Amino acid sequence: MDGHRSTDLAPYNGAMPIEHVIEDKRRLFWLLQLGGWSSWAATFYLGILVWGEVPEHYYVYLPLISTIGMLLTLGLRWIYRATWDRSVGTRAFAILGASYCAGVAWILCRSVLFYNLFPQELEKMQARGEMHLASYFSNSLSGVWVMLVWSALYFGIKYYLLSQEEKQRYLKAISMAHEAQLKMLRYQLNPHFLFNTLNAISTLILDKDTELANSMVMKLSRFLRYSLDNDPMQQVTVAEEIESLKLYLDIEKVRFAERLTLHFSVASSAEHALMPSLLLQPLVENSIKYAVSQSINGGSIAVSASIEEGCLQLIVADDGPGLDLRQGRLPKGGGVGLANTRERLAQVYGEKQTFRLTTTEPHGLTITICLPVTYAEKEAA
Repeated sequence: MDGHRSTDLAPYNGAMPIEHVIEDKRRLFWLLQLGGWSSWAATFYLGILVWGEVPEHYYVYLPLISTIGMLLTLGLRWIYRATWDRSVGTRAFAILGASYCAGVAWILCRSVLFYNLFPQELEKMQARGEMHLASYFSNSLSGVWVMLVWSALYFGIKYYLLSQEEKQRYLKAISMAHEAQLKMLRYQLNPHFLFNTLNAISTLILDKDTELANSMVMKLSRFLRYSLDNDPMQQVTVAEEIESLKLYLDIEKVRFAERLTLHFSVASSAEHALMPSLLLQPLVENSIKYAVSQSINGGSIAVSASIEEGCLQLIVADDGPGLDLRQGRLPKGGGVGLANTRERLAQVYGEKQTFRLTTTEPHGLTITICLPVTYAEKEAA
């Protein structure tokens, strides 16, 4: 089968835009640093502009104090990373203590720069009597608050990214578990078919019917190649699924000859609809096991596909003895193929699919599957 015609099944879609941010947290940190301190400087500048005339050297002063603040927060980041695995008390002490020291140091640097760049402002403040300890303490508290806000944002963003990273790991684990389960459900069926086919080939060899045995080996080889080349996590078109089913039934035809009668009915509107690969094979295998092989006269199997009321409807019906259905549910011991197919559909489509068992009139079993209609991108275009 051509690879370009398959599309991935995605019962769980863990892909999120945030994962690209999580993968490059260093870049995100520097973007937030530059953006945050630039925003603080712009806000501070607008505040000065509203309340009065901007001093001559303020275009130098603001970038300098913003850069100093950024360097101090790099020190805070180093402290927080060093104490990340410590106790809650130690971390709380580190946050409060480091933020206070960084805030005081920042205000001290700001004061030294301010008095050197704007000596006339220093003279005005001295004349107004604003140069005292209480004034410096008040300014220091404003610096401490800035550092505390930076610390809160740092931890908030860091915890958010960690939670998203954990969520990504969880979704990936769930996806891998479901993929493994889907593969298990499908590959569980292959040994039954393989054993039956090998036994039939062995019988043909003992009967010295080498030509038919060789034909059966070739058909088996083609089917196994198709089965191994197609992952259960992939979707194929209905037409491709029917072709693979006919490949499987060619082998069974060798075993049962005229005892097995087949009927196919595929609507043209359903040929290019997508469905899980090798979905119908275990259902047909179940019909052969219970409806054909146990009857002296054999039996018939009908497979159909159509689009009904916006759903892809797949039907596999036989004229065997049927099952003792209990309100449409699969009774205990009713066949591994039916149970596994129902579970596989539930894993892929959830509540968007139906799997119904009814009685074929006058006798037999009819399996009706309804799936959401989707088409390959190439076909849909």
